[in-house]
Amino acid sequence: MARPRTTARTVEHPDLSDVSLQQALEALADPVRRTVVFQLARAGADMSCGTFDAPVSLSTLTHHFNVLREAGVIRQYYVGTTKMNTLRAEEMEQRFPGLLSAVVAASTAEEAADPA
Repeated sequence: MARPRTTARTVEHPDLSDVSLQQALEALADPVRRTVVFQLARAGADMSCGTFDAPVSLSTLTHHFNVLREAGVIRQYYVGTTKMNTLRAEEMEQRFPGLLSAVVAASTAEEAADPA
């Protein structure tokens, strides 16, 4: 029998002042992670982990979420048992001006050029 949970689930997020440009660029270099960022930006709303369209297994996608979270690109939180994801767009813009918007714009251009 499972023990009842006595505290709310929380997810640790870095202070963006502790994230280096190198770490942010490495997180955004992977095409699957760029797809996650692009889908979040396009949705304009928070998304649960299971709603992303990605060419990898759910366990691999979890790894990509962790890399993005540790680089300060996304914030994750729980709603009940569902883990939600949101872009830290404003915070990223303050820390690395133009970086996230450039990545989203490039992803938009790539999708327009190859809608497959």
